[in-house]
Amino acid sequence: MTDIAPRTYATLKPLFLAALTSRTEPGASYNRQQGAILAHLKASDYTSDDIEALGPYIHAFMEEVVSGAVNPFPNGPFFDGFQPEPKPAFVAFQKDIFGPSSSGVASGERALIEQLIAATRLYDSSEAVEELFAFTVRLREFAPFNAMLLHIQKPGLTHVATAQDWWARFKRVPKKGARPLLILRTKGPVDFVFDVLDTEGRELPVDAFAFPTFGDLAEQRFGAFMLSVKREKINILPLDAGDATAGWIKRIAMSKTPKGKNLYQLAYNQNHSAATRFVTVAHELAHLYLGHLGDDRGRRVPNRRDIPNALREVEAEMAAYLVAMRNGVKPRSESYLANYKGAFDALNLYAVTRAANAVETALGISAQKLWNEKA
Repeated sequence: MTDIAPRTYATLKPLFLAALTSRTEPGASYNRQQGAILAHLKASDYTSDDIEALGPYIHAFMEEVVSGAVNPFPNGPFFDGFQPEPKPAFVAFQKDIFGPSSSGVASGERALIEQLIAATRLYDSSEAVEELFAFTVRLREFAPFNAMLLHIQKPGLTHVATAQDWWARFKRVPKKGARPLLILRTKGPVDFVFDVLDTEGRELPVDAFAFPTFGDLAEQRFGAFMLSVKREKINILPLDAGDATAGWIKRIAMSKTPKGKNLYQLAYNQNHSAATRFVTVAHELAHLYLGHLGDDRGRRVPNRRDIPNALREVEAEMAAYLVAMRNGVKPRSESYLANYKGAFDALNLYAVTRAANAVETALGISAQKLWNEKA
């Protein structure tokens, strides 16, 4: 890399990578990817003279992409179908965590988290779990499961994003030598993010990571949530019941195909406030995604019907609590952790956080959806 200043190149790489991921797709030609970088620079207010001066840096970056040292699309082909071999160390790392194939991702994720929790004993008290939940509520831009991963790696962080997002959204880049943090990608396997303290560039806007909440939940918004739930093959039944009745969920039909979704019916008390109904629906959906109703292969839900009923209720309430608090809705009671009497050996935080992910997605309020809308 003659005529290349290493620090300048390190600063420019996230910008170039953002150009490829936002303006091209897997399989794009060399010329198209190089053109995407030039267009991205122009859109970022670089002058023609600036772009000409960056020629050696663009060329060096493209050489890294062709050689496989930089991969803008980990799950897709490179130029004209060319796909470089993954680095041996990463292949070994991937197998250790996720198993030999993508079909083993779910069990690999579970094994990784259970190993981390067991080895560190991070969450062996109600206070520790409360701290985790408070962290997950604050980190709204990430799904609950990824928030737990980040809490395990760096409990005190406040804002994180990928290198591409830091540059594209805030014109910031990771500092030299910054330590990346690992999260799970939606369609696998992993992605890396950086704490705000490990980045430099423009000042961060005050509302950079602020998301709208709906503490005073309107009927129209609640109705939109129910429409989203119905699209998940879950029938909704409003109940005309007294205050002591909240709701329930039951399976009413098995899928006719091995990989299809089962059909369910979910009931809630229509006489409760919209916010209370929201928490009820989240609680009942959590029962489904926690496997309390049996397995559902179409939803990648395991069969966990054999766990004690009291533990089922605690798990479902924990997942509902996370979903509610992350969206500005305060549940009726926050005392369930204290009432659990420290029996955390039986508590499956992996299942709880993954269920909270699924509940938010079913309601149409997943972290990724809100993040995209904010962008």
